[in-house]
Amino acid sequence: MDVKGKKIGFGLTGSHCTYADVFPEMEKLVELGAEIVPVVSETFKYTDSKFGKAADHMDRVHEITGREPISTIVDAEPLGPIEPLDLMVLAPLTGNSMSRLANAITDGPILMATKATIRNGSPVVVAVSTNDALGLNGVNLMRLMSTKLFYFVPFGQDDPIKKPTSMVSDMTLIPETVKNALEHKQIQPVIIERN
Repeated sequence: MDVKGKKIGFGLTGSHCTYADVFPEMEKLVELGAEIVPVVSETFKYTDSKFGKAADHMDRVHEITGREPISTIVDAEPLGPIEPLDLMVLAPLTGNSMSRLANAITDGPILMATKATIRNGSPVVVAVSTNDALGLNGVNLMRLMSTKLFYFVPFGQDDPIKKPTSMVSDMTLIPETVKNALEHKQIQPVIIERN
């Protein structure tokens, strides 16, 4: 399905090492004609890391989308009844945020926007980036994978030797996953080999 004219929420959590892979895919969605509504976690908004300054990341998101990122629960709540989204992307989705989402904890703007999207019967695209997908967070990953309206950007182990429980989505597949999810289809295969 074409994304042109679709209003797509884009939630960014605290997986700092994947931002460089996610930003170009956000740009592609804009180039394809989608209206992107950025929603960021507190970690994204305030945490500087070796992968860049938080303020620079915030500026980049604003530059790509033309919108100030939503960063509070109060500002995210209207994405349900007042400004409904056609789809919500969670990229990157950390294990921390995944565990909250899988257990219905709505304690931040991204989770509020996601809950509102589900309430409206619209799809949610998940791009995981977690060090414990094959560890304690495995149960949360499987819970989301078996939940209606959730569609996954294909993912695999990013470093099976040094980080055997870590899995990360292939962020270049975000646009294709979004197109499929708008038709309520899961892109296949979901589990992939990463190089």
